[in-house]
Amino acid sequence: MSKQITRRNFLGAAGAAALVSAVGSTATAADKPLKILGIACSPRKGMTTAKAVQVALDSAKAVSPRIETELIDLGGLNIAGHLPKQAADDFDAILPKLKDTALGGLIIGSPSYFRSMSALCKAFIERCGPLREPRTLADKPVGVVALGSFRNGGQELVIEQIQTAMLCFGMIPVGGNPPAYQGATVQSTKDEISADELGLDTAKKLGVRIAEVALRMAGKKE
Repeated sequence: MSKQITRRNFLGAAGAAALVSAVGSTATAADKPLKILGIACSPRKGMTTAKAVQVALDSAKAVSPRIETELIDLGGLNIAGHLPKQAADDFDAILPKLKDTALGGLIIGSPSYFRSMSALCKAFIERCGPLREPRTLADKPVGVVALGSFRNGGQELVIEQIQTAMLCFGMIPVGGNPPAYQGATVQSTKDEISADELGLDTAKKLGVRIAEVALRMAGKKE
């Protein structure tokens, strides 16, 4: 004989089902991947800027199984700055990655040329203009990896310039734990960064902080 259904039994079963559903949806949300994109803005493909950004990405990925990373090396690509009538170029293939709903944050790397970001970096930022409305990048962390030929070769200026520009998109500028207060400051000597232990440490700490903030912000949205 089937068990008699009472109001109490019905409500209890419904409550249990709702709890299971809530737990299941939470677990699913917590398992969603978050993509951290690294943008290497040096005209020299595969060189020190790309390597330094990759160091930051590797550290970001180690923070959580949810974190996925991808390096986009702009070296050798044809990317023009903003134009009233924009012609098609290599940026067209990058834009969908920036619009991806799984995007959790950016790490932008640039060499210091005359104590300023590279022209390629400036062009990249200008071409992100379509992401301002709707605010696709808003409330996502952005960190900067800057390289110079000297320890004080303009890296902090480059970090400040890029962070300021990304505020136009509503992004959250993020530095690393000490000594990477502003971001990663790496010294490139004769096209080599492996000897700069301090600089590489700042890149690693920046990557960790970007991942931590990306996870935190994703949790707030969920």
